[in-house]
Amino acid sequence: MTVYPSLTHALAEALVDVLWFIEGSEDEQMDPDGAVKVLEGIAHLVSKLPSDQRSELIDLLGTMAEGEVDPARREFLEGFPEGFGLLEDAD
Repeated sequence: MTVYPSLTHALAEALVDVLWFIEGSEDEQMDPDGAVKVLEGIAHLVSKLPSDQRSELIDLLGTMAEGEVDPARREFLEGFPEGFGLLEDAD
């Protein structure tokens, strides 16, 4: 059983797991239009987080990427902030 340092960390892990699954799904596993809607919905949601929460999520994703042994998943984690709109309004 994995123990997470916070609820936020556990939820970030769960979110990444779901999005990683969707990203890697073949058309036979998941409707492509449905997958796009989910991905866009999550991108919209996280892009609207207040800057302190966006920063917290970006930091968590960085920590997760540092500990990731799967190179493809590490790349996904590293690209998450930009790909899901966390950096757009960070200025």
